[in-house]
Amino acid sequence: MTKSLIVIFTAIVLDAVGIGLIFPILPSLLKDVTHADNVAPYIGIMTALYAVMQFIFAPVLGALSDRLGRRPVLLISLGGAAINYLFLAFAPNLWMLLLGRAIAGLTSANMSVATAYITDISPEDKRARRFGLFNAMFGIGFIIGPVLGGVLGDQWLRLPFIAAAALNGCNLLLAFFILPESRPPSREKIDLSALNPLRPLRWVLSMKSLLPIVTIFFIFSATGEAYGTCWALWGNDTFQWNGLWVGLSLGTFGVCQALAQAFLPGPAVKRFGERATILTGIAGVCTALIVMAFASESWMIFAIMPVFVLGGIGAPALQSLATRQVDEDQQGQFQGVLASAVSLASIVSPLAFSSFYFVVREQWPGGIWLTVVIVYVIAVPLVLGLRYGQPLCDSGQPASSSTT
Repeated sequence: MTKSLIVIFTAIVLDAVGIGLIFPILPSLLKDVTHADNVAPYIGIMTALYAVMQFIFAPVLGALSDRLGRRPVLLISLGGAAINYLFLAFAPNLWMLLLGRAIAGLTSANMSVATAYITDISPEDKRARRFGLFNAMFGIGFIIGPVLGGVLGDQWLRLPFIAAAALNGCNLLLAFFILPESRPPSREKIDLSALNPLRPLRWVLSMKSLLPIVTIFFIFSATGEAYGTCWALWGNDTFQWNGLWVGLSLGTFGVCQALAQAFLPGPAVKRFGERATILTGIAGVCTALIVMAFASESWMIFAIMPVFVLGGIGAPALQSLATRQVDEDQQGQFQGVLASAVSLASIVSPLAFSSFYFVVREQWPGGIWLTVVIVYVIAVPLVLGLRYGQPLCDSGQPASSSTT
């Protein structure tokens, strides 16, 4: 593995740890600030606000990275993240917490740039494996982050934010001193109209063949948001978990995801192809979610976690397939579009899932997971219809040359 990959994967781990630190303590923090018993709507609002900022700035950062280079855009966003977590650590009321989450969403839009960076330095036949490692690194961060956040949050609700600021500071130093640029900047004059976050969506809408894969990314993101929005609430309401147990459960989830995404996507894609790998992932995660919906004891949740191993192989295969949809010069723009679609789902999904959880909380908290299964099922016919042709150029026609 190259030095660049090692550095970018390490940065992803640190970034994920910083994000995962706050999940176990967010319900308690909101109860402390709002003095409300059922804080599901507030969690939905905070998560959606975070996603609104990602939606606006992910395509902007992706387009800027095509012109200015990946490295400077990553450095600026990492520095902003460190400052933001310090802001959150000392926010005394709800509106300041909301402002902090908005800033966090802006700085977290760098994931589209990181994805484009990996695409730059990876030949096509290695992308599925490397995107698997990308997601595995994020999974490792979620092994460490929620557990650490639960432990620190039980000591003081604000302590996880201080730890997240320190980790992002380390992330910034690592990238500044070690991470090289992945591709020569285009040096083209920046078209200010290109910074309109809706412009990339208009671009993808003009290329009808890209709509199915963008929609699948939307669906995968929508289902993923259910965990961040409802997991801690569901664990507390169903099993009376404290911050530590919420962190341990999320950490176990992270272990399963990391193992799956580190070792399975490459072999699975080679043996079965990307389409079958994506469908296998959907089947695995839906099986686990059905069990979770009806679980009555904590041990059942930990026992079903290995089934999420199958759920972890679908996303890297989808990411690999997505990179073949456009030519190399448009990877930053296309990854920005995908990140924008993901963020759009992340705006709608937390509001929808938190509202549904608010309704079912008293009667059946586990019912939230069956709604996630229903959303996954919608993606199946779209996956079956995905194309495998040449990448497209701006005109929407197949590119004339290979992108390997």
